[in-house]
Amino acid sequence: MAEKAELLEWPKKDKRRFLHVVYRVGDLDRTIQFYTECFGMKVLRKRDVPEEKYSNAFLGFGPETSNFVVELTYNYGVSSYDIGTGFGHFAISTQDVAKMVETVRAKGGNVTREPGPVKGGSSVIAFVKDPDGYTFELIQRGPTPEPLCQVMLRVGDLDRAIQFYEKALGMRLLRRIERPEYKYTIGMMGYAEEHESIVLELTYNYGVTEYTKGNAYAQIAIGTDDVYKSGEVVKIMNQELGGKITREAGPLPGLGTKIVSFLDPDGWKTVLVDNEDFLKELE
Repeated sequence: MAEKAELLEWPKKDKRRFLHVVYRVGDLDRTIQFYTECFGMKVLRKRDVPEEKYSNAFLGFGPETSNFVVELTYNYGVSSYDIGTGFGHFAISTQDVAKMVETVRAKGGNVTREPGPVKGGSSVIAFVKDPDGYTFELIQRGPTPEPLCQVMLRVGDLDRAIQFYEKALGMRLLRRIERPEYKYTIGMMGYAEEHESIVLELTYNYGVTEYTKGNAYAQIAIGTDDVYKSGEVVKIMNQELGGKITREAGPLPGLGTKIVSFLDPDGWKTVLVDNEDFLKELE
């Protein structure tokens, strides 16, 4: 038992960081153009793997060594995907939401909510959709080292999800927002404060316990100093709360990067990546 207790302390001591979010798009160039022109992201790296029939592009607001980025996947010949009902949105913070919305509109983007204060609050937000139909919330905030500031996923049991991300992944509950008048509750989870880092926004809609996952959104990658130890902690929490390991801890063939991947109790996938191996990959 002492061994287990010690193991469960590991995620809090580990050097954890959100690395990237992976999802599929129907046309890589179209998405790159939209993200760079409308959102101001930069292309950080691209790779084409013809033998596996896919290409990747990594985009973000800063280098992968310090910033959270998107990893876009294009599978040869697949032009559209089903986003499903579970995926919520990505969020970008900007000092001028109205200006960004005008740019999106000028580039043919779809504005689904005009800029304005949030219901019952003062922060200015807007919602837009990218060419594949992924929703982006635009949030007006002061300067930040991390403008790519949220990934929102819907969960069927918020307390269970919070517990899983705290215990299995060492995240902190930064904020809990109860909105009974709109029948939802949100938990903001992360490794640093909301204004300086990316957060995972978990949303529970009253009475909804299951969502479709679709085949568009894939996973979030998080850095760790020890995939083996981290994987053992995840296994314990999978037994207690649900979910399962989808790839045992170990090096990826060809790349040699050590990873472990798993599903949370709602079926959302996370990949833990060895910090040193990740930096080697970037070189």
